[in-house]
Amino acid sequence: MELCYVDIHTHHPRTGILSPTMAGIHPWDAAMGYTMPDLTACDIVGETGLDFACGVSHEAQERLFHEHLRAAARLDKPVVLHVVKAFEPAMRILADYNIKGVVFHGFIGSEQQAAEALRRGYHLSFGRRSLRSARTLRALATTPLNRLFIETDDDPDTEIAELYDRVAEIKDTSPAELCRELMASYKSLIY
Repeated sequence: MELCYVDIHTHHPRTGILSPTMAGIHPWDAAMGYTMPDLTACDIVGETGLDFACGVSHEAQERLFHEHLRAAARLDKPVVLHVVKAFEPAMRILADYNIKGVVFHGFIGSEQQAAEALRRGYHLSFGRRSLRSARTLRALATTPLNRLFIETDDDPDTEIAELYDRVAEIKDTSPAELCRELMASYKSLIY
């Protein structure tokens, strides 16, 4: 049986793998002169968010984040977040907006951060890097299948099927069931 995989965030789309189209400006580029791309044609707004580990001013990143969130709310589109060392500020800002769906991509946070995001109805997306962290593995173990995504963004050489197999093992389910659940989550997020 051929499985249908969702790769929620990748810079290397592959044939036969469902990946959403995204448009936005990365927080690393928040201080540069930019023109917001056309967000009407994309599936998801992003990457957007806050990265307090990079050298870009927090104020510039927050301004850009607000711009993305206003647009996503107006267009009724979900967002994919890049959040590094800024979980609490990102959660405070998100609370001001009614966003269709929120995905923390490349999640490497704690169980407590995962629980807070899940309480708000957000999704967590895990990649190869996520699976190397004991604390993130604990967060993954407690993430319901309907709030989970998998991605190859942090390692383009990894096949998505390999990550599905590993996550299915952690979640004590089959890769086929994981594919069904993530496809349903994807459809509810996008459509």
